[in-house]
Amino acid sequence: MASLQKLTIFRGPVGSFVRSISTGVPRFDIFKVQSPEEFDEKVRKSKDPVIVDFFATWCAPCRMLTPRIETIIGENAGKVKLAKVDIDEHTDLALDYEVASVPVLLAIRNGKVEQRLVGLQDTDKLRTWVQNVVEKK
Repeated sequence: MASLQKLTIFRGPVGSFVRSISTGVPRFDIFKVQSPEEFDEKVRKSKDPVIVDFFATWCAPCRMLTPRIETIIGENAGKVKLAKVDIDEHTDLALDYEVASVPVLLAIRNGKVEQRLVGLQDTDKLRTWVQNVVEKK
């Protein structure tokens, strides 16, 4: 009975609920590629520009790049999407795009690579690079 009272106290009065507030980047423009078919559908066939982030979970520069690029994609919501490709899970995609080291960012529009950025970059350089990708028609 005591644990039930604690649960009731924790839960709050009947009819109330706790609302979580997210202060992070909206995730609708950012997705992790789960299969080559998904890559074809969401990246190669996309009319909008897609930045593809080739990364590895063991890669420290990749982990440092992630919040930077995700923030910048969030600033350009609706104009560009970010596809994250784990090279250990999708080695064929990495080979297709000649990814020899990580991190690598590719700007792809209409199935064609327009730009490539290799290595960890500072936020200002990333922001300028993404802006150039977005503005190119």
